[in-house]
Amino acid sequence: MPLAPFRVSRTSDLIIRPEDIMDLCGVTAERCAFWKGHRVFVTGATGLLGSWMTHALVNAGADVMILVRDWTPDSFLFQGGTIDRVTIVHGKLEDYDLIARALAKYEIEYVFHLGAETQVRMAVRAPKATFESNVQGTWNVLEAARHTPSVHGVIVASSDKAYGTQPVLPYTEDAPMGGEFPYDVSKSCADLIARSYFRTYKLPVCVTRCGNLFGPGDQNYDRIVPGTIRSIARGEQPIIRSDGTFIRDYLFTPDAVDGYLTIAENMHRDEVAGQAFNLSTMNRLTVLDLFRRIIALAGADVVPKILNQASNEIREQYLSSERAERLLDWRPRHAIDEGLAITVAWYLQVLGYAGVRQDRQSLISES
Repeated sequence: MPLAPFRVSRTSDLIIRPEDIMDLCGVTAERCAFWKGHRVFVTGATGLLGSWMTHALVNAGADVMILVRDWTPDSFLFQGGTIDRVTIVHGKLEDYDLIARALAKYEIEYVFHLGAETQVRMAVRAPKATFESNVQGTWNVLEAARHTPSVHGVIVASSDKAYGTQPVLPYTEDAPMGGEFPYDVSKSCADLIARSYFRTYKLPVCVTRCGNLFGPGDQNYDRIVPGTIRSIARGEQPIIRSDGTFIRDYLFTPDAVDGYLTIAENMHRDEVAGQAFNLSTMNRLTVLDLFRRIIALAGADVVPKILNQASNEIREQYLSSERAERLLDWRPRHAIDEGLAITVAWYLQVLGYAGVRQDRQSLISES
């Protein structure tokens, strides 16, 4: 597949245009009609998923409030002026009073709880902070929502890691929560707590469980996709921390956004409220498989440095999203190579890779 191009904005740094974001995330006119004027609260808005979610909601016409702990100007959220179109609540997930006050003050209708410590290695180094953010932070959001009459729905980001190691693959939503390592356990706990608020208090909650997200705007270069692309752009040897044979499920971030929005739009249905949904391409790739696809798209001829140092991680994980397809008519909008092509092009352009032409046309107009 040839390297997929994006248009360069004439008035700002290299960005993906609002119309591109809307197209990639499936923000149609019908979807805009649903979200227009709805008051939405997003935690984790400066992260990869949160920034894409915020862009999509703002461009769909929602009135968006975001919780921001750390001011990170290199976040994808700061591209395209979206940050100037949201209300910012400064604070931490661990501050219940702050969250409760924000939901009540702005009469929030939908909550996308995406904020968390997401790094496995950081969770191992700092389990206490991870549990405070991921577990206490989740019950704070849910408890605040329970006491906010305007709330119509809460969507909580869990993870495929919440399943732990399971004897049957792919994972379905009926598999038990079985996290063993700090990050995985934090997600197992948050997942169970979220669903308990539906069962006990009838709070309209849904849980999402995604695999490894990738896409433009991920500033965590420890991850395989952005890390490999940056190494190529710098002329360095890419690094693989594991032995390269770990199997994972990779999902293009705009497809995850589309899934989250689809769930929220259907939470009024009895068969949807209270459910957990896997969001997946239903592909199973080793780390080396993914690496080879990235370097092929970048036109690079490199071999990775394999450290074989991964620990406290599950060797094989991939998901079935049959429930989302059956109940929500949701499936990924992009094949994995299409998402990777978009991602590789964005990074190489942003990182100033000499092999990327600057007179490119919009990917969206060519597809």
